[in-house]
Order: sequence, then structure tokens, then C-alpha cells
Amino acid sequence: MRSIILASLLGATALPALAQDVNIYSHRQPELLKPLTDAFTEATGITVNTAFVDKGMVERLQAEGDRSPADLIMTVDVARLGEVKDAGVTQPVEDEAMQVVPEELRDADNHWFGLTTRARIVYASKERVADGEVTTYEDLADPKWQGRICTRPFSDDYNVALTAAYLAHHGEEETKEWLQGIKSNLAKKPEGSDRAQVKSIWAGECDISLGNTYYMGKMLEDPEQKEWAESVRIVFPTFEDGGTHVNVSGVAMTKAAPNKEAALQLMEFLVSDEAQRIYAETNYEFPVSDHVERSELVKSWGEFTPDNVALSEISELRPQALTLIEEVNFDG
Repeated sequence: MRSIILASLLGATALPALAQDVNIYSHRQPELLKPLTDAFTEATGITVNTAFVDKGMVERLQAEGDRSPADLIMTVDVARLGEVKDAGVTQPVEDEAMQVVPEELRDADNHWFGLTTRARIVYASKERVADGEVTTYEDLADPKWQGRICTRPFSDDYNVALTAAYLAHHGEEETKEWLQGIKSNLAKKPEGSDRAQVKSIWAGECDISLGNTYYMGKMLEDPEQKEWAESVRIVFPTFEDGGTHVNVSGVAMTKAAPNKEAALQLMEFLVSDEAQRIYAETNYEFPVSDHVERSELVKSWGEFTPDNVALSEISELRPQALTLIEEVNFDG
């Protein structure tokens, strides 16, 4: 049955007998998802309603309980995906079509699935940082970077996930030393977004920053920020015993899911080649499917080897990572 449904989606065949609504609670702005949901509706006749829930998603789902109208959760960062699972507001999805998502990019119990990936990389000044000067995440704690690093707060989800990955590779003691080393190298107090750090490099306030790859695409399409983007290049650092840290945008089915069958069709569509191309190109991200090429702009950033630590392990280590960040008073 699953194969038949997926084949129908990919063939853009309308399914009026199954037509109904699918309701999404999303941490991402609805306009970022609209190209995907429009393509799904055209293929199936199923309407997709997206509610932007920036904060309090878990609390909202818990309060709604079995009466929740939400069928799917779409969010970014493994921490948020792990949070909704741990809160008991999702359900496992045992579906053959979803196995196209690599094992390391989905929950071990099939509660959530990665849809796209983004690398946590270094933005480096083209003028003040030589090629090859940045190679590893470990290197960021080297005193040679003293007064040269900018970053958003390390208590933010993206940096907590990076710290959890470091913890998986090196253990608690070395991770704490690494955090203290980076803090000693900061040019200024952590604040703002990843894009704000690139602006600081452009302004000469620092030489390197941590950021997600897709922000390069976002900055290049913004007339005000294009000059910032053009002042830096993307560097893919690695762990000394691993690859480049990646995170995901992902999807999970809610425990209530009043339109479960239609929601499952949407999940299958999201991992299809068609949707993977739309999602990756619209948001300058990497598709999770090996069958789908990156956009030309994303290809121009270069090749890298993703780290081999499973995101489910990173999710489990997140509380410990956040504790270490707070212990060194990184953002203070």
C-alpha cells in the first residue's frame, strides 16, 4: 500500500478519494515550506495547513493532548526533535519509504526523520585568514585565535549540538577545556545570530565565526547582506577523529495525528526525490537522499565528509553539553 501511495505522489496523480487536510506545527516560517506543500497538494489534492509555532511547541501539544489538531511537527535541530520525542507527544512511524533517510539521520525508534542537512562550519575572512589556517574544531581553542573569534551564544541549539558532538568524540574533561579555550579566544561577548557574526567579520571585529552553511545562501540573496557574505569563505572543519558536524531539519508525527493516513503520505512525499530537490534548493540545504544532487550554489561551497556520530546520540548528550557550557559561563 505504501509503495502504491508513494508512486502516486511521484506521478503527480490526484487522489480525490483520500483528499483531506494535513495540519503542521512548524518551527520554520510557513513560506519556507510553501513550495513543498503546494507541490504535495497538487499531487494529491490534500490541503496542508501550517501553523508557525516558534516557542512552546511541546507545552502546546501536551496541553492539547488527544484533541490536538496537529498531524506533523516540522522543525530544525536534533535537539528540538529529541525534545518532542522525550515529551511523549510523537509516535513511531514504521514505513518502508522513510528508510531512504540514512540511519544516522533518523531516530533509532523512528519517531523523527531528517529531511535536509546543514553543516556547522567556519566562516573565515578572505583578507585575514589564509587557506588551510582552519582545519579542525579542536583548533578553535588554539591561542593563535585569541581575540579573533565571533559566535552566537553557545547556549543556542546549534552550538549545543556541536558541543554534544565534541563530547561524543572527546569526553567531558576535554570538552570543558575546549569550551574554555574558545571562550578565551572570543573577540566579543556571544550575541546575535550566525549572520550577525559574518557582519562582524566584514566590519573587522573578528576573523572567523561558527555558522550553518545555508546562511551563506540567505545572505547572498539579501542586498543588504550580500557584501557580508562576499567578505568570507566557507571552511569545512572536521573533528580530529571524524568528519564535519551536520544537523538536520526534520519531521515527526504527533501522537494525536487526527489525519494519520494523509500525514503519512506527506511524510513519504517529503523524502521523495521531487520534494528533496525543492526543499534543498529553496533553503540552500543538503538533501538527505543520495539520489538528489545539491543545488549549483551549494555545490560551489565544496565537498566535505559528514561526521559519523549519529544524531540520536547527539540528542541524548545535549543536556550534558548544555551543563558544560553553563559551567564555564561561556555566554557570560
